[in-house]
Amino acid sequence: MKKGLLTVIAVLSILFALTACGSAAPKPDYTEAKAESALNAGKDLKGKTVQFKVKKIEPNSAFGFNLEAGKHLNFVSEENPKVKKGHTVIVKVKKAASTLGSWVITYTDLKK
Repeated sequence: MKKGLLTVIAVLSILFALTACGSAAPKPDYTEAKAESALNAGKDLKGKTVQFKVKKIEPNSAFGFNLEAGKHLNFVSEENPKVKKGHTVIVKVKKAASTLGSWVITYTDLKK
């Protein structure tokens, strides 16, 4: 009886631990619309995460690989992010600067 109870407790403990360690998608700090509004209002998004849908990809822009989103958001990287138009991604903002009416945003931690 005790052996059976211990086995059930052990199995339930393992299942509970595995469920707690699940790979739930991280919740971003901003959506693309809210990020653009925050930037336009003068907020610094450094270190914040932004979720956006890739509207267009410019692989040879002046800044490198440019993922266009929102009305005037350009997420740029020196390396190919290996995403396609229509993908929804989450990035961590390194720096955002306004250039000619658009936001140029460098990022890390691209999550597809």
